[in-house]
Amino acid sequence: MSANSADAAAVVEVVLVKGGRTKIRYAGELIGDDGTRLAVRAPWAGAGVRDFGFVRFEPGDVFTEYYWRDRWYAVKEVRAADGGVKGWYCDITRPAVVSGTELVVEDLDLDLWRSADGRDVRRLDEDEFAGSGLAQRDPRAAEAALAALDELEVLARGGGFDALLA
Repeated sequence: MSANSADAAAVVEVVLVKGGRTKIRYAGELIGDDGTRLAVRAPWAGAGVRDFGFVRFEPGDVFTEYYWRDRWYAVKEVRAADGGVKGWYCDITRPAVVSGTELVVEDLDLDLWRSADGRDVRRLDEDEFAGSGLAQRDPRAAEAALAALDELEVLARGGGFDALLA
């Protein structure tokens, strides 16, 4: 699957798997695929509003999502319906796998949030990760996941993801 500015907009089905089950599946517009990194634009796919306390995802929000075939994370820019940037939500995942029109990623429980102004950078769900048993089942994957979270946190605290997403 590839897309560039000359291609017609392609629809891709994003499939997020967690614990061996499909957590969520939604359609998005494939806006780029350079063979390593894929970019997808999609509206908020959740049911109603999801209030995390530090940010609300709600109908009308638009996510520009970046996935890598060789990295253990996904970076999602979140914009409100009015176009203003809310921030970046990062999922720690196994590298993305593309099969036909499906983009499949396995969520490894760890997440990172960076607010639009960069003042709020927070690691999320470390307790879920610890309780998942991944460190015992697949120590190399657990190590890669923690390294990916550390890498994203350094980028988030160092000014953001511009270099990564350019």
